[in-house]
Amino acid sequence: MVRDAYYYAFFLLGAALLIGWLAGPAWATPAWLLALLCLWFFRDPERVVTDAWGAVVSPADGRVTDVSPSTREGSPVTRVSIFLSIFDVHVNRSPVAGVIRDVKYQKGKYLNAMNAASAGENEQNVVTVESDGGQTVVFKQIAGLIARRIVFTKRVGDRVERGERVGLIKFGSRVDILLDRSVDVKIRTGDRIKGGSSVLGYYRQGTAATRDSLNKEHVHG
Repeated sequence: MVRDAYYYAFFLLGAALLIGWLAGPAWATPAWLLALLCLWFFRDPERVVTDAWGAVVSPADGRVTDVSPSTREGSPVTRVSIFLSIFDVHVNRSPVAGVIRDVKYQKGKYLNAMNAASAGENEQNVVTVESDGGQTVVFKQIAGLIARRIVFTKRVGDRVERGERVGLIKFGSRVDILLDRSVDVKIRTGDRIKGGSSVLGYYRQGTAATRDSLNKEHVHG
């Protein structure tokens, strides 16, 4: 359970008790239900993270809404967009093992996260991870129509493991991940995926970067 759940639930439970005392138990029912909903929304289940060589795992739970070619700083990448409804787990995880090289917060709008324009115009947190193999993976925590709070718990220079918890987005949102073209993407639009346990793709074997990654995974593992 994410710690924030207890803050919301404590407030709502207090409101339920007060309403029940002043107006009767029936009137307190909505507050009780909202408290339970908050506890459920902020659930944080354990996930089995693959140790497969070269795997890139999903940074979020949700439905894949787009898998398409894009560019990052002039270089070709594959963009995978994941939409998180209010019914999905909202804890975010690192897609690869490596070091956080950059974290940029961008103020912006609160367009519906299903809208393609939200990737560039909405409030977001852009995280750059340098994998153990020297590859750069960028993922964006993007606020949506309802989501108004992005949480990121790591700092530049921190080491993260594949599938490690790194933050969350509250109440519906979107996460985009930009993958180097050396990644063979294994998912497609419409797939339901889980953060940390679903594999988005694998680095192709045979490159210097992936050979280094294999060696380092053995060292860290």
